[in-house]
Amino acid sequence: MGTRSVVPKTFLAGVSVILVFGLIITGVYEPLRVEAEQPTLVPSIPITAESALLMESTSGKILFEKNPDKRLPPASITKIMTILLVMEQVAQGKVRFSDMVVTSQRAMEMGGSQIWLEVGEEMSLEDLMKAIAIVSANDASVAVAEHIAGSEEAFVDMMNKRARELGMTGTNFVNASGLPHPDHYSTARDIALMSRALLHYPKVHEWFTTWIDYVRGGKNILVNTNRLIKSYEGVDGLKTGFTEEAGYCLAATAEKGNLRLISVVLKASDSTTRFNEASALLNLGFRHFAGVELAKEGQVIGAVEVTRGVADKVDVICENRLVAVVPRGEEEKVRHEIVLPKKVDAPVAKGQKIGEMLALTEDGSNLGRISLLASEEAKRGNIFRVVFRITRNLLRALFRVNGK
Repeated sequence: MGTRSVVPKTFLAGVSVILVFGLIITGVYEPLRVEAEQPTLVPSIPITAESALLMESTSGKILFEKNPDKRLPPASITKIMTILLVMEQVAQGKVRFSDMVVTSQRAMEMGGSQIWLEVGEEMSLEDLMKAIAIVSANDASVAVAEHIAGSEEAFVDMMNKRARELGMTGTNFVNASGLPHPDHYSTARDIALMSRALLHYPKVHEWFTTWIDYVRGGKNILVNTNRLIKSYEGVDGLKTGFTEEAGYCLAATAEKGNLRLISVVLKASDSTTRFNEASALLNLGFRHFAGVELAKEGQVIGAVEVTRGVADKVDVICENRLVAVVPRGEEEKVRHEIVLPKKVDAPVAKGQKIGEMLALTEDGSNLGRISLLASEEAKRGNIFRVVFRITRNLLRALFRVNGK
């Protein structure tokens, strides 16, 4: 795999007294070349479910699809968004897993799958999350929604807002549980998108892979509804769903080597079919495709010079992991390309996008890309600091020349 850096040209932005003020050079960021995405790879495979999709999680590449944008009731797969919002709130420090959540009358009255919460009962947020992830408890979902947003309605607004942010154009949520409603729907593509977002939080796998657990001090048993965690190697999530309207649904994920796949099956005829067809999709992905890891999340790629700043340079890191998905046997044909300016002007904020890394085929087709970010803040220096730095750098250059 070859590595090639693309460095934009620079131009002279201004001239001052050379020995006092030096030269101020500004980097001009070359426009990023937009590559045509490879077409969706759709090997032939019989799927009887109404809608299905197979996605590689890191790149978001679609490997198989059947009616991926058909709007269908998602049943308890809805709870992937409920769990995602909670994980984001915890990450932001707005709630803690140790919080005690008080059950409302509304939460207690939820039908379907539940853990039989009583009005006024207190349970930790973590125990409620286990109940949602393991047994798909509707009462726990409403209790959590009210704890996060004050009401289920306000929480649903958060769900729909987050869906729009994730590009879920075929989804509308009406509740936090997935109980039937004419205006509550989603698509296989959208479910894969929110599943992909949830997989940024490794803790969820603790719940999704738990076969049996307990709440209320061991008095109530939780048995996982996703039997793939016992029957399919590498499966570590996500959610089952069933209502008469939705049929049998499943969003599953598995990881083998560098490849993590998300399999979505909606409106299967029975429970066995949803598990068999989700497994068939995963088998398809792992059998025919390979993942080539090009970068890890947080990996330092290099450094960029900072002009007019307190610091001389700033390290550049990968925002996310970059994995190129290719047909098996073509792994050696993958290369990556780094697009960075030579210089950036201060101030630079921590996490500011500086450039991109691209995964490419030999012929230049784009397999994926990630942003490259500033690893730390680089404040703007005052005039004396700038003069000192320019003078120092000029002197260093002179000494190097004389040393030769």
